[in-house]
Amino acid sequence: MKEIYAYGRVSSDSQNEARQIKEFGKLAIPKSNIIIEKASGKDFNRQKYNALLKRLKCGDCLYISSIDRLGRDYDGIIHQWNKLTKEIKVTVKVLDMPLLDSDKKTHTLVDKFITDIIFLTFAYQAEQEWHNIKSKQMAGIATAKESGKHLGRPKIHASAKEIKIVHAWQEGILTLNEAMKKLGRKKSAFYRLVQELK
Repeated sequence: MKEIYAYGRVSSDSQNEARQIKEFGKLAIPKSNIIIEKASGKDFNRQKYNALLKRLKCGDCLYISSIDRLGRDYDGIIHQWNKLTKEIKVTVKVLDMPLLDSDKKTHTLVDKFITDIIFLTFAYQAEQEWHNIKSKQMAGIATAKESGKHLGRPKIHASAKEIKIVHAWQEGILTLNEAMKKLGRKKSAFYRLVQELK
């Protein structure tokens, strides 16, 4: 029996996949077949994507919202597209560019040529945008370092009481339970404070 799937991807927890889920929700796709992954598009070493590949079979249909949601690596996109459409023989549908749908009939060599050019252009743009994002991030980090800004997790500012209790525990004056009780912290939070004070 032929199945319909959808694959969506965002690069990080700070990005929202709601738009892709909303798009897929308008289609007749079982919820269990809508795969959303939080992973970088720089390569295809992705757990959920590779699990999806194992589920797909000849005749199935796979929706993606755009080429860059499939990936951000030019060669990788081309390889995966051929794997999906030629090896597994899945129909791939691209919501923001229906011209690229793999079941679209290309009647002439010119039609095929134009479709291939558009596909390669989108694959190029996907990787180029990834490089632009990384370049801006690196420039931002360099600028922040030059201006003396602290990067990463903010430094802890422990109170004198917290420092005193941690030292008392380290010196064996207080037991772990006594120190945790005085600070009102659970074990994991207490040890985190100890690490931050090192």
